[in-house]
Amino acid sequence: MSSKSHAEVLAAADGLREKDDISLVDVLTLAEASIQSMKSFIDSLDSKVYSEFREIAGYIQKTKSEIGHLQANDLRSKRIPEAGDELSAIVTSTEEATTQIMECAEAILEADTEDHEAYQKLVNDKVLTIFESCSFQDLTGQRISRVVETLEHIESRVGRFAAAIGAEDSCDVLDEKEEKREKRKKDLILNGPANDGEGVSQDDIDALLNG
Repeated sequence: MSSKSHAEVLAAADGLREKDDISLVDVLTLAEASIQSMKSFIDSLDSKVYSEFREIAGYIQKTKSEIGHLQANDLRSKRIPEAGDELSAIVTSTEEATTQIMECAEAILEADTEDHEAYQKLVNDKVLTIFESCSFQDLTGQRISRVVETLEHIESRVGRFAAAIGAEDSCDVLDEKEEKREKRKKDLILNGPANDGEGVSQDDIDALLNG
């Protein structure tokens, strides 16, 4: 049986309704014609679905590739812990240096100045210790550089991943702990020290207090 158009099938159906006696052969013939007329539509639908599945598969493959480039395991198990260790070392060395400097300054202030020779020796020794304590800045600078390098690496990887998958920022993504921290910062105005050129200057504060 040759394939009929949809319009021809509808015309055949109308003609069948007008017949007084409809045989099983007539019904089967109309059914076959209907199926044939829809074959091209079904074929095109299958092709479209297949194409969409191929696009989805391609997107999944691209996402998997970008996840690999993200190096999430390396960030989690190596780079972030190393950055945390560097920050801990910075805090420790800063505390130790600050304690030594304060102790030396207090020793100088409390020293007996009547014995000039002894006082001069004490001052020289304590000042030398202060200078030695200040050397922590060199190591601190190196550690901070490594932390910044890690942050830049994370920023680059995450930025590339977000751009590759077309990710957009979502609202209300803070967990309960983060929400409490943000609320506390807002309630107590814990903005921290402002960078140069930011925040309210001392001149503005003086002008406000002086009316």
